[in-house]
Amino acid sequence: MSSNTSIDQPIRTALDGTTWRVVLNRPDCGNLVTSAMVELLHAAVTSIPREAKLLVLCGAGTDFCKGRDYAHAPEQGRDGRAPSAVAIRANMTAPITALYGAIHRVPVPTLALVQGVAQGFGTALAGSCDITVASEEATFRLPEMGGGLPPTLAMTALWPRAIAALPWLVYTGGTMSAPRAREAGLVDETVAAGQLEARGAEIANTIGSQPPEAVAAVKEYLLAAREAGPDARAALGASLFAGVLSSR
Repeated sequence: MSSNTSIDQPIRTALDGTTWRVVLNRPDCGNLVTSAMVELLHAAVTSIPREAKLLVLCGAGTDFCKGRDYAHAPEQGRDGRAPSAVAIRANMTAPITALYGAIHRVPVPTLALVQGVAQGFGTALAGSCDITVASEEATFRLPEMGGGLPPTLAMTALWPRAIAALPWLVYTGGTMSAPRAREAGLVDETVAAGQLEARGAEIANTIGSQPPEAVAAVKEYLLAAREAGPDARAALGASLFAGVLSSR
């Protein structure tokens, strides 16, 4: 494994064979994410090495990510005064939505490995990847409504893959188990505690063994089809398939 960042940095990156690994690295607080970390995450997912065939997003310690660190959040304001809508957009919402968009647009498959708590921003990160694998004891929650805020940023990141899970998560603020999250489409696979890394390695090996041009075509299709209608999706699928087949 070739490490690119120091072990004491809040975001660590490393190239492990053909896997670009991005690690939330504040295990002492459940990997709460500061505004500065949002920028670091954006840089990490947009600087994927050319030789990488997979991006893995994970958290150090016992939890994936307990959400945003509100002690350092721009929407808290200063001197008891609430910031303006313009300031909130520039300092908070724009960087977060840019990060979610960057994760969706990563040119290789993305895999989230989720253990422990994934809450708020953490749930959005987990569900924004192409594949989400969770330990059976993992939990997911969107608690923002309890504080009077609609979690529309997280909902944007989770759309459309977790539509079935969103109403319950948002309106109740309840905790969803990994098995239930799998049933609702938020999670693709659950594994026994202690097997998360091993399963991640298996998926990485599988993707790494697949023809890169075919993987690239599938990724392009998934990105474009998200916004396309049925006819456009069909035409795109036929075009990409023909392109890959004719290149052999």
